[in-house]
Amino acid sequence: MSEGGFDLPAYLARVGCPGVAGATLATLTALHEAHGGAVPFENLDILLGRKVLLDLDSLQRKLVLACRGGYCFEQNTLFQAALERLGFAVSALGARVRLGATGIRPRLHMLLRVDLPAGGFLADVGFGGGGPVHPVPFEPGVEVRTGPFAHRLVREDESWVLQGRSGSGGWTDLYAFTLEPQYPVDFEVANHYTSTWPTQAFVVNLTAQRSWPDRRLVLRNRELTLEDEGGTHQTRLDTPEELLDTLRSEFGLAFPAGTRFSARNLVF
Repeated sequence: MSEGGFDLPAYLARVGCPGVAGATLATLTALHEAHGGAVPFENLDILLGRKVLLDLDSLQRKLVLACRGGYCFEQNTLFQAALERLGFAVSALGARVRLGATGIRPRLHMLLRVDLPAGGFLADVGFGGGGPVHPVPFEPGVEVRTGPFAHRLVREDESWVLQGRSGSGGWTDLYAFTLEPQYPVDFEVANHYTSTWPTQAFVVNLTAQRSWPDRRLVLRNRELTLEDEGGTHQTRLDTPEELLDTLRSEFGLAFPAGTRFSARNLVF
C-alpha cells in the first residue's frame, strides 16, 4: 500500500492508464472512460450475503486487486481517491435517481464534481450502463456525445439534472442533485439502506454493467442487453451455469462453479 493508504499505480494499472499524470481535463476524460470499461458496475456481493464496505483499503482489495466491480458508492469513492491523488479538486455530491421513478426517491446516488481552470465537470463512473462515459461540463444544455450516447446537464430551480439519450431518442432524466457537499458518513447511511432494505433494487435483482464510448452491456437477472450503433440486442440466459459464464466472459467477474446468487427476481 502506498503512502496515505491509496495505491495509485495499482489503480492506474487496473483501468489501463499506467502513464497518466497531471490534473487536466484530458487526464480526467481518459480516466473516466477507462474506468467505465475496466471496472464493471455490479451488486453481486449483496446477493452473496457479503457486506458492502466503503473504506479505501476494502475498495482497493475488491475493485483493484480482486478485479471486481461495485456500485456507485464503491466506484465513485475509489475514483475520487484516484483523482485527488493526481491533484484534482473533487467534491462528492448526492443525487435522487429519476430513471424509472414514479415518485420522489431518497438521495441514494453518489456522484462527483471536479473543478478545473476551465470550469466544473460532473464525473460519475458509478451509474452503470446509462451513465456518462466522459465528464459533463456544468454548463446548462451542453451536450457530451460518445458514439450513439449523449449526456447533458440542465437546471431545474435550485437543482441540476443529468439527462441522457441514445441514438435519435429523446432526453431522459437520469438523476437530480444540488451542489451541497456530502460526506463519507452520508454515503455510509445510504449504502446500508441500499444494500440491506428488503425491497431495494440491488437486493432483489442481479445486475452487471459496462460502458464504452461505442456500446453498453447490461445484465439484469437473466437478460443480457447490448446497445450500440446498430440498436439494442438482447439475449436470455437459460441456466445458472450460463450466468456464471457470462459474468466471466463479458464482465471479467469470475466465481467458483456452483455459485448461486440470492436475488428474488433471478429465477431459472
